Amino acid sequence: MAGKREEEEGLALVISEEEVIGLLSGAGEEVGGEVVLEMGGQGGDDSVGSSAAAGKVYSDDHLAVEIPDTAHQISHDSWFQVGFVLTTGINSAYVLGYSGTVMVPLGWIGGVVGLILATAISLYANALVAELHEFGGKRHIRYRDLAGFIYGRKAYSLTWALQYVNLFMINVGFIILAGQAFKAFYVLFHGDNSMKLPYAIAIAGLACALFAMAIPHLSALRIWLAFSTFFSLVYIIIGFALALKDGTEAPPRDYEIPGSVTDKIFTTIGASANLVFAFNTGMLPEIQATVRKPVVENMMKALYFQFTLGVVPMFAVTFMGYWAYGSKTSAYLLNNVNGPTWIKAFANISAFLQTIIALHIFASPMYEYLDTKYGIKGSALSLRNLSFRILVRGGYLGMTSFVAALLPFLGDFMSLTGAISTFPLTFILANHMYLVAKKNKLTSLQKSWHWLNVLVFGCMSVAAAISAVRLIAVDSSTYHVFADL
Repeated sequence: MAGKREEEEGLALVISEEEVIGLLSGAGEEVGGEVVLEMGGQGGDDSVGSSAAAGKVYSDDHLAVEIPDTAHQISHDSWFQVGFVLTTGINSAYVLGYSGTVMVPLGWIGGVVGLILATAISLYANALVAELHEFGGKRHIRYRDLAGFIYGRKAYSLTWALQYVNLFMINVGFIILAGQAFKAFYVLFHGDNSMKLPYAIAIAGLACALFAMAIPHLSALRIWLAFSTFFSLVYIIIGFALALKDGTEAPPRDYEIPGSVTDKIFTTIGASANLVFAFNTGMLPEIQATVRKPVVENMMKALYFQFTLGVVPMFAVTFMGYWAYGSKTSAYLLNNVNGPTWIKAFANISAFLQTIIALHIFASPMYEYLDTKYGIKGSALSLRNLSFRILVRGGYLGMTSFVAALLPFLGDFMSLTGAISTFPLTFILANHMYLVAKKNKLTSLQKSWHWLNVLVFGCMSVAAAISAVRLIAVDSSTYHVFADL
């Protein structure tokens, strides 16, 4: 165990949260000297920002990382609540796009086999990360904390940069989805085409900002998770039922994968990134930080819940949508379905509202960083804390909404996110961290298995990134910025 290793002599470097931001902007400097690794806020009690005992950790290159306290609540939630947080992520309104962004490029065989394999490997990779949550005898409540504990300063910085990009692009996708849902709702009652997608995206961004100002941290969602589940069931059941009706009444569909040979190659690679995007958050340690002790055992229960019962609704609506509309399935299933106006309106407004809740989950690591950095603790309704959330969270979501309106290509964003951040964070880093942390306990065969995973997913990440950039370039040449799709 890392917690029992002897202290080594050497130089240790400190990294602060400020230096991470400096790294993202091309700045950042090293500070010399020996430091103690303080795992404040990572103890097992229910307090906010409580401090744990300090200790020293040195990685193989003699680097240590100083970990700040957290202003958010930890060790508070049951595994069942955490399971619903995870399930909210995979059954968000993104599921209304998988028929078009996964099944259409892959077809029946590739799509079904791909989704099943993605489920299995995602559970495996997330289990590796969950098992390392208390590595070295300390809780690692942030992904970057765990990477920094195992590797040192540079990995801490790189992981934070990757995670920031990952969550930002996921949130861009959520804003696009919410905008599409709101526009679809509006068009059902007004046929004048006055509601353009950029306007709908701006309204969605404002709604997400208002919600972010009202909910201080992840554990405070509580009853909102029940609302999220209800909204998810509404649009999934309605989408499934209307697609089933359309499919039984329609003539035979075309399931041929569209495009030229070159197009098929790139769209197939891009769809592989969409597969892993569908199941993974890129913020598992942050979610695991909210669960009560025993944290590993309870997190595994939440993961089993997510990858068994939690995936059933997603699978059902994805397969039904593709069966009903074939290669003509759109990236937003509710644009395909036919039925009573009020039913379609109910589904669209439910997708809009659920997206607001889901976005808050994926924005929470950024909120936690900013709240911790500026000491935002105590009453959520105090003037200082409320003003801070209005200004900072409002600004973050304003920037996210601007990017969403500028490039509203949802499928392309899913592919790019999967390629440059989901693959590295969830599969490459998870396998390599486990390999480094458990190297003295693994057999040669087990080590070879983890190295194979690192190599295969590394190659897939590069290929998927190239494909996603090509797709965005093609769509950008076809549509103008701020397009009304």
